[in-house]
Amino acid sequence: MSKIELLQVGPYPEWDQERLDAHFTMRRYFEAADKAAFLVEHGANIRGIATRGELGASRAMIEALPKLEVISVYGVGFDAVDLAAARERGIRVTNTPDVLTKDVADLGVAMMLAEARGMIGGERWVRSGDWAAKGLYPLKRRVHGRRAGILGLGRIGYEVAKRLAGFDMDIAYSDTGPKDFARDWTFVADPVALAERSDFLFVTLAASAETRHIVGRKVIEALGPEGMLINISRASNIDEGALLDALEAGTLGSAALDVFEGEPNLNPRFLALDNVLLQPHMASGTVETRKAMGQLVFDNLSAHFDGRTLPTPVL
Repeated sequence: MSKIELLQVGPYPEWDQERLDAHFTMRRYFEAADKAAFLVEHGANIRGIATRGELGASRAMIEALPKLEVISVYGVGFDAVDLAAARERGIRVTNTPDVLTKDVADLGVAMMLAEARGMIGGERWVRSGDWAAKGLYPLKRRVHGRRAGILGLGRIGYEVAKRLAGFDMDIAYSDTGPKDFARDWTFVADPVALAERSDFLFVTLAASAETRHIVGRKVIEALGPEGMLINISRASNIDEGALLDALEAGTLGSAALDVFEGEPNLNPRFLALDNVLLQPHMASGTVETRKAMGQLVFDNLSAHFDGRTLPTPVL
């Protein structure tokens, strides 16, 4: 019997690719020079999409696949999938939550520490010979005991807060409402008010049309010239233009970012700044987590085509 055909929107690690290739016929959309022609050639037989969180699946892609039944997302974020188009056709959508939560939280806290203590610049100070030639590295700011705000106390935000508690930080959060499990932390309904009381503001909420640019000019101004913004969610949650303006003017102290609009081709204004820590969208980038994510993508696809319950459905 011929194998079920899937549209593969982006590359996966070798261990995932081998497993998918063994069980499905993978049509590598990302390798096609003429992607429209590729969809015309293969679209009639495609029954599933294997994609990544930042790549998603557009309405045009979904409409080009008349036999499409399921979209499996490698990543927790599914905002790049046109859910309305999938819902209209009864197409199932899955993602890979939980397995990456703690690694993402780890990187967010690591970025806070690295930027606050100047660790990247300190390493350059040693390697360049400035330590021997110029003496002690300029003083930086402490982390422990200061005020942290978490915008979005979901799975990742909760894990960030748990880690920050170990630094004896004063922790507050914004969400749709107070959380019973967060009684030791302060609920602040308004993101602007949260920023006003924060030295470090973590953005950890899911992306949607409602959260687009939720961190806008007012939030950034409220965080202020001594504040730090850390984003381990989605780029769309932050108004990048307002962020860049504030970083350049010094009205925001610093930022630590793992995601960007148009990545990997980020705005070149970021590259001229010395008060921003830039990371290549690597928060879930550990061998252990990526293997677990790939397994869950495969498990969701297999469950769908075997008629079993989906492990992690979105739709």
